[in-house]
Amino acid sequence: MARFEYNFPSIRGVQAGRDYYVSMCPLKLIPKVFLFDEEELSPELRAQRSLNRNRVPEIANYITSNPNDYVFSALTASIDGEVKFNPIGGDDEYERLGVLQVDMQSRFIINDGQHRRAAIEQAIRENSDVGEETIAVVFFIDRGLARSQQMFADLNRYAVRTSKSLGLLYDHRNDSAKIARLVAFKCDSFKGLVELDKTALSDRSRKLFTLSSLNVATNELLSGRKFTTSEIAAEAAIRFWSELAKHIPEWGLVRESKMTSGEIRRDFVHSHGVMLQAFGRVGAELARLKANDYKKLGKLNKINWQRANTKDWEGRVLIGGRISKSSNSIALASAFIKEKLGLSVTPDEAQAVTTFSKFRR
Repeated sequence: MARFEYNFPSIRGVQAGRDYYVSMCPLKLIPKVFLFDEEELSPELRAQRSLNRNRVPEIANYITSNPNDYVFSALTASIDGEVKFNPIGGDDEYERLGVLQVDMQSRFIINDGQHRRAAIEQAIRENSDVGEETIAVVFFIDRGLARSQQMFADLNRYAVRTSKSLGLLYDHRNDSAKIARLVAFKCDSFKGLVELDKTALSDRSRKLFTLSSLNVATNELLSGRKFTTSEIAAEAAIRFWSELAKHIPEWGLVRESKMTSGEIRRDFVHSHGVMLQAFGRVGAELARLKANDYKKLGKLNKINWQRANTKDWEGRVLIGGRISKSSNSIALASAFIKEKLGLSVTPDEAQAVTTFSKFRR
């Protein structure tokens, strides 16, 4: 009986004494060859984590929305079956270039990239032209499941997710990321005070806020408003943050190196992400009222921002003396500041205050 085969133009390499192969596969071939049918098996019988289908539409949309500049890393797969590598020549220069022949009875088990595989399948259904493009695939030969499971563990053992701040810094496709970068770089009140790499600040950090917290706070500030360009949106945000900073002198002391950011965060509540987001909400309400002169912000000077002021902050943004980052704390902080400035609160802020008041009795 004739043997039918897949033929993959490949480069042969060696890792840990084992041959592996790198090939380029048309995207339209990926859903047909790399079947993912292990979802119903228990974890100990699978070679992968179960597929999270909620992630697939987002990745597929990334492909179809960016047809000219999407980027995918290689898929990694194990072949459980008969394979043969035919080099194109006998010379050392060419013995690693050739064609990998794989029996069609073989199984292809994805070790890394099952969500990309599922997203590729959905993207092709939405735009068949995508199927003509290619993706790199790294093939390992594996007779049985044990090594596939070990490969999955090894491939993910040292994987580190990019911090939110670094992702925003490098994301040139997202408008809110661009606005946050412009604010961080152009707003005098934030220059040198924004951590661009990490999502959390250490006690010794010279920065006062992270880019991710500035991004979230600026989104709150600009919510419900439409701008024709990111630059115009950033200008609006810079106007507010600059005016706000005039009423929080400690930020200026850090910028002038008269106090350290660690001291500020230790002693005051106004220099934490939860408060920055609350300030963004206050700015959004001022914008809704067309109070762009921001005169009302002058009343901020009457607020005692010290963490030692447990009367105002404990239960709102402090829980047992520690800063709370919960959405409830953001709502309570925003409502507190709005009350001091004579501004209206949102329904969720009003509900948070009602619940807070009951527990304070």
